[in-house]
Amino acid sequence: MVRILAAKRAEGCPGGPAELGRVRLSRAVDGLPATVPFVAPEALERARGQSFELRLGANESAFGVAPAAAEAMAAEASAPCWYGDPESWDLRKELSRIHRRPMEEIVVGSGIDDLLGVLVRALLDPGDVAVASLGSYPTFAYHVVGFGGRMETVPYVAFQNDLGALLDAVRFFEAKLVYLANPDNPTGTFLFGEDVERFAKRLPGDCTLILDEAYAEFCPSALPEDSAPERTVRLRTFSKAYGMAGARIGYAMGPGELIRALDRIRNHFGVNRIAQAGALASLRSPEFLAGAVEQVAAARHLFASEVEALGLTSLPSATNFVSVRTGSETRSAAWVDALAREGTFVRRPIAPPLGELVRVTLGPPPLLESLLDRMGRALHSLK
Repeated sequence: MVRILAAKRAEGCPGGPAELGRVRLSRAVDGLPATVPFVAPEALERARGQSFELRLGANESAFGVAPAAAEAMAAEASAPCWYGDPESWDLRKELSRIHRRPMEEIVVGSGIDDLLGVLVRALLDPGDVAVASLGSYPTFAYHVVGFGGRMETVPYVAFQNDLGALLDAVRFFEAKLVYLANPDNPTGTFLFGEDVERFAKRLPGDCTLILDEAYAEFCPSALPEDSAPERTVRLRTFSKAYGMAGARIGYAMGPGELIRALDRIRNHFGVNRIAQAGALASLRSPEFLAGAVEQVAAARHLFASEVEALGLTSLPSATNFVSVRTGSETRSAAWVDALAREGTFVRRPIAPPLGELVRVTLGPPPLLESLLDRMGRALHSLK
């Protein structure tokens, strides 16, 4: 048998020398373009040969972390030789208390991006359809296509997710997953909790709603903490209001049966002990969270009025960022470039009809003052 296989390889049969130099990729991955969901500010800095002075394009928090969280993470930094608890037991116990849900309905992961991948892998077979708004958070689509699924999208209407169109698309394509961010990224707009709950209840029995609530702490109209619509997974993060984007930690809340299934395939040591300690201390610092949310609300109000003084308008926001309307895709692209020349990193959506927007992360008054000065100079340079 060994001699026969050797002879076939010598003749150039499959598995022979002609294929030895090429790694065999899965069919789902082989045809994918070599792109990433976001071009990082570090990559942009390397390309331009200069650092950004204001980093306001990734929705990170400019208000830092709770002092108790910083202390807890610093203490754990002295013991990186130990794995973090693979069950995140203490953190899940505290989350269970806050959200008034059993621990068995909560799973922790290294950020929402990680959890989206695990959910897609668990719920989507190759060829199955997932539905989302065109231009919504792109990492979801990357996971869907990367695991062999098919994405179908519907456009935003008046910069809002169109729940009716999403529901129609789910039914038409017999989708197994539908993704909805509330409050939304990249627009910052939001839907009232009762509308989201009604949408979830109207979904077909074989479709699961992935509800991305990365900015829920900023939004008083979000679903109640203990609300658990059927076939709905709620995603939360410590990256935004809690200021821990670099620590990479978030969690999902959903039906116990699904959470148990995720335990079969998730990366059990994917959340480090430093992040776990910081997240737990953050949850136990409600005064810091309340202060950060209050400061963001004040920044939104100030920024909106100053943008109006510049002759522009902004969308109502329930997040830590505001989307500014520029009037056209061409103008938004030019403005982003002009702000980059001013040392300021911001982003703009690409998909229509969102292309006219420029998304700006907010921060404390000194940061806003510097930002507004740069915005004025950038706008003047375009005239």
